[in-house]
Amino acid sequence: MESELALLSAVGVLVIVVVSFFAPKLGVAAPIVLVLIGVGASYIPGAPEFELPHELILTVALPPILYSAAVNVPIVDFRRNFKAISGLSVLLVIVSAFVTGFIFYLLLPDLSLPAAIALGAVVSPPDAVAATSIGKRLGLPPRLVTVMEGEGLVNDATALVMLRSAIAAVGGTVTFFGVVGDFLFAVFVAIAVGTIIGLVSVWVRSKLNDSVLTTAISFAVPFIAFVPSEEMGASGVVAVVTAGLITGHQSARHFSAQDRISERINWRTAQLILENGVFLIMGYEVHLLVARVDDAGFSVINSILLGLLATAILLVVRVIFIVPLFASLRSEQRRAQQQAPRLNQALERLAAARPADVKPSKRWNRATRMLQRRQADMDFLTSEGLGWRGAAVLGWSGMRGVVTLAAAQSLPEETPYRPQLVLIAFTVAIVTLVVQGGTLPLLIRALGIKGSDATADRSELAVLIDEIGTVGGALLDNPELKQPNGQPYDPSTIAQVRVDTTRLAEAMSESLGGDTPGPHEQRRALRRTVLQAERAALLDARSRGVYSSRVLERAQAILDAEETRLSHMDDGTSAH
Repeated sequence: MESELALLSAVGVLVIVVVSFFAPKLGVAAPIVLVLIGVGASYIPGAPEFELPHELILTVALPPILYSAAVNVPIVDFRRNFKAISGLSVLLVIVSAFVTGFIFYLLLPDLSLPAAIALGAVVSPPDAVAATSIGKRLGLPPRLVTVMEGEGLVNDATALVMLRSAIAAVGGTVTFFGVVGDFLFAVFVAIAVGTIIGLVSVWVRSKLNDSVLTTAISFAVPFIAFVPSEEMGASGVVAVVTAGLITGHQSARHFSAQDRISERINWRTAQLILENGVFLIMGYEVHLLVARVDDAGFSVINSILLGLLATAILLVVRVIFIVPLFASLRSEQRRAQQQAPRLNQALERLAAARPADVKPSKRWNRATRMLQRRQADMDFLTSEGLGWRGAAVLGWSGMRGVVTLAAAQSLPEETPYRPQLVLIAFTVAIVTLVVQGGTLPLLIRALGIKGSDATADRSELAVLIDEIGTVGGALLDNPELKQPNGQPYDPSTIAQVRVDTTRLAEAMSESLGGDTPGPHEQRRALRRTVLQAERAALLDARSRGVYSSRVLERAQAILDAEETRLSHMDDGTSAH
């Protein structure tokens, strides 16, 4: 059995890699293809039966999946979209769970209302993996992608807390106010735990000058945040997301460039295997779930039909909920347009109140920074509003996935119609993935939604690089600039560094001029050609065995670092 499991795991990884490579070329999200492959493979004669325990998904797979997504969501974008994210991930999940649960309570006479609401909680949280992968590939507006990612991060917590309360209510052990209190406790305690774990882990990792060690610690962080929170009765999901957001926000300040590069690559690999592996398993378990359905309750066909009904209900509820939500966001955008001139005037008055030739006080700096942040928020709301096209895409992007898979199997064994309920939940997940996920690209193209303006992004980046370069230039002009040993720098060294600090700004300005490669782009292209020749010489030296392996490895690392630097420069100056 162990050998079969090991072989299945190896084959599964290869399938994930192949599908992840070809799915974008076919214009389809990888999770959709993997679910279909899993379903087909489960019906192959002689295929071994396999069921992944839901505890492993919730405690082993889910925390790193959420953490790897959270560290890549800018906390500023999360804050600016908190209204939309909280509405979709909390209110919509609660409404969807109660509406769906009540309808199943009416349709299935032996099912108690708490058990029906538990099923509603199982099918309520959308999984944003497929939607965001499609959205990023097709160039959805960044704000819309952020809302999808934020919803997918937080709604799992709402659903799992509701599921826990509903299961407890089956035995008559909770009250309405008890559920509300449990939810608030779960959220606030989890935020506290996640904040502490995030800050402590960042501090510890900042003291280690080893990318391998810091990345190893990062693999433990989601579990360190998740398990204690769950043991205290709080939401492990919220704790993991909080720790991830804090880590991602603090990484630029406290981690080295090599730490960030290593962590990004390793976490992307882990995320690829875990997320897509769960979708593959989801499809593979369908055959086993169908075989468990007892016709004495109601048949497989009836279970699938009820799953289709639940899918339709969830879609209608989501669309009805999104209409007033987006109306509120549009109203917020109009208020931002009205407040922008007043904020500009406040900043001008504050600048005029600063005494000349006097170092600004900390209070003045705090007030200026607060107004500048508020002004940036207003500019964001004004320039990146979400119209009805974005509402249509968000309404159609409610695909279910990982949590639905695990939560459905966590229903108590004594629950009436349990095999049928699990199959209903899986039907919702698979239908939403295949139908809504498969047609989402068509909807995006039909609506003509366009992402961010590449030229505007390059212009904004050029301004930012110029601002950064100005600070660097001012440092070089400081007559008190000294070496670590207290000696002044050689003037020729300062002059050379000054040239280096202006090179990136010049390259950015050059990239805005047209399609003809300028001197800096030609220089990078020529340097890449030289690197290829140097790499070929290194391989030749290795084949001759003239140099020691440790020296060859060091030379390889130097060439890799230079190639990575050129690659990042190309990413920053090329058109999106």
